[in-house]
Amino acid sequence: MKNAVLVYDADCGFCRWALARILVWDRRRRLRPVALQDGAAADLLPGVSTEERAASWRLVTEAGQVYSGGAALPPLLRLLRGGAGPAAIAGAFPHVIARAYRWVAGHRDALGTLVGAKACSIDPGKHTPRQQG
Repeated sequence: MKNAVLVYDADCGFCRWALARILVWDRRRRLRPVALQDGAAADLLPGVSTEERAASWRLVTEAGQVYSGGAALPPLLRLLRGGAGPAAIAGAFPHVIARAYRWVAGHRDALGTLVGAKACSIDPGKHTPRQQG
């Protein structure tokens, strides 16, 4: 995988904060961020409702493969310099990563406050991340 698109929630302060850290790590510029509120997100994720898109981040590869929630972490890490080792660890424990992702997604409002980012405008309690890909 050469490049990918990372679809994220621009209305979520924690999501923007996390994205900024990922993009700093992405020195080879292999990721293109797209806000789920952007029309391009709907084009990248045909058949995925707006509510479902808001439930978790998505990594969309050049080949069109879509990874969602915790399942997006290993392929995302593989795109980043020095990320192969962490990707292997994350890939070895998919259920742990999925559970951790659900916890973070469910607490992103509080986490946003903790890191000094504006709180989410979307109620994270209404959304349960679903795994794809």
